[in-house]
Amino acid sequence: MSSPELLLQVLRTQMRAAGVTYKMLAERIAMSESSVKRMFGQQDMSLSRLAQICKAAGVPLEDVLRGAADATPQADRLTLTQEKSLLANPRLLLMAICCLGHWTLEQVLETYDLTEPECIVLLAELDRLGLIELKPLNRYRLRVSNAFRWLPDGPVQQFFRQHVVDDYFGGSFDGEGETLLCLPARLSAPSAQELVGRIQQLAGELARLHQADRRLAQSERDGFTLLIGFRSWEFAAFTALRRSAPVK
Repeated sequence: MSSPELLLQVLRTQMRAAGVTYKMLAERIAMSESSVKRMFGQQDMSLSRLAQICKAAGVPLEDVLRGAADATPQADRLTLTQEKSLLANPRLLLMAICCLGHWTLEQVLETYDLTEPECIVLLAELDRLGLIELKPLNRYRLRVSNAFRWLPDGPVQQFFRQHVVDDYFGGSFDGEGETLLCLPARLSAPSAQELVGRIQQLAGELARLHQADRRLAQSERDGFTLLIGFRSWEFAAFTALRRSAPVK
């Protein structure tokens, strides 16, 4: 759905909620009802006309714009070029991860050795890359969905494997709210796919809890990272102990 079509769809919804018909709107803006219907049908409306209609319908223009933004389909992944751009600047990757965690600019400044001008430049670059939409007062809106994933075996995943995995698993996993499991099993392909679906549901639940806890004070939250891998695999040292295939 194009942006103009989406805007007008949201506007129609807002007008219906306000009980404003095409006929009523036409009377308020001194146009014929057929002209109003044609204008909506052709999706040909300037910003000034959109503002006029919103005012006449008693619908805040900001609500229409925000509703269209919220309804815009969001990407689940970045492109290869976008991920490479993040890795070209470690501070940009750091800011991207902070944004994916819904950190405010103030929280970034309190936590990391970055200046406010540096952060603003990084946010502007993330806006250019399409990860966020930068708003006034250095606020932002994510342009990716809650189901966002890094590219499989892409630049960021490769970076994490090389520099993050050892550090992550070097912990004891005995703190409050921590756990580490390594569970082998022999499954059919359908069963394995079913488990992948359950893992995706778990990721969605993590996103829901993260969103819900954003209302809590910073002191009431801590940084947790869920790192999950599921693949057909056997430890190489165990594979070496397998029996050789019998000679026929």
